[in-house]
Amino acid sequence: MGTNGYWGAGRGPIAPDGCPVEVYARLPLMGEPEVVHAAIPAGASVLELGCGTGRLIRALARLGHPVHGVDESPEMLAHAVDLPTTLSSIEAVDLGRTFDAVLLASTLVNGPPGLRHRFLAACRRHVAPHGVVVLQQSAPAWFGSVAPGEREEAGIRRVLRSVRRSGDRVEVVVDYHADGQTWTHAFDRWRLHDLDRDLAAAGLRADRRLTDDGVWSTAVPLP
Repeated sequence: MGTNGYWGAGRGPIAPDGCPVEVYARLPLMGEPEVVHAAIPAGASVLELGCGTGRLIRALARLGHPVHGVDESPEMLAHAVDLPTTLSSIEAVDLGRTFDAVLLASTLVNGPPGLRHRFLAACRRHVAPHGVVVLQQSAPAWFGSVAPGEREEAGIRRVLRSVRRSGDRVEVVVDYHADGQTWTHAFDRWRLHDLDRDLAAAGLRADRRLTDDGVWSTAVPLP
């Protein structure tokens, strides 16, 4: 089951966005903590919107950052009981406080335009006046190059079995295979034509690119 056209299937709970919780609890980090840690001051407080099982903020806590995570899936947060978290959708959350850094990772910024605007508004609501928003998006080249294929990571075989393009939208179906089980996750990603405009509408402005491929970048609050 899922929402907004996203869906998932397989053993165990499925998050509202279609993510199979058991799979996402096992996926390895791929250098994300190091990118974020290098982009923010030592000891900066960090809020991750859409933290899932807490993989990223757990690593950042080990690097000396006070952290907090928000996710709408109680089953995801059940894997993050060692961390301070709040059960909420991103667009609805209002913690009544700000953080030195707000993370919107997992290419959540590539969601449907209306949802993207609400996500960025949540980032602005929670970033300190002199803080930073750290964004992870799909590489611009991905939209033209993504194709069916497979790879292995942490003992999980990931098979991208379906790719369908429709204007700025790419719909993807992925199967995960491990321990004799199969999980499926269907989702879409939207090309970002004018992220600067989207940021400005939320009271933010683009700051700097963190990686050459354009995947990681930062934004700062407008006065």
